[in-house]
Amino acid sequence: MSDKLRLDKWLWAARFYKTRSLAADDIDKGRVQVNDIVAKPSRDLKIGDRIDLRQGTLVRTVIVKTLSSVRGGAPVAQTMYQETPDSVTRRERHAEERRTQPDPALAIDQGRPTKRDRRQLADWNRWSAGIDD
Repeated sequence: MSDKLRLDKWLWAARFYKTRSLAADDIDKGRVQVNDIVAKPSRDLKIGDRIDLRQGTLVRTVIVKTLSSVRGGAPVAQTMYQETPDSVTRRERHAEERRTQPDPALAIDQGRPTKRDRRQLADWNRWSAGIDD
């Protein structure tokens, strides 16, 4: 292992992204910061760097523990970084909020319209369009 590694390669190897190109895309969009600085995919990482990842609405903060350009299994990938305690509590709070919120699908009472419903709607739209003229 070397003492420096590209940011996009490390994020891929640490299993934050499925491909290096997805990692590079998020880095280019400004969703990844290294030591509070917006980074480029080719930025060299060092052990001890702090990375802030914005994935969806969640922001994760990790400290780089080891560098590896080889993508291994999930247990190996988890040894490459240490998530900060603040980030862990934010992630757990976010997961709890998602669990306690009602499922959006429960708001749908009737489901998809049937063929009869679509015909009635089309008929109603045909008649209502003539009234506005």
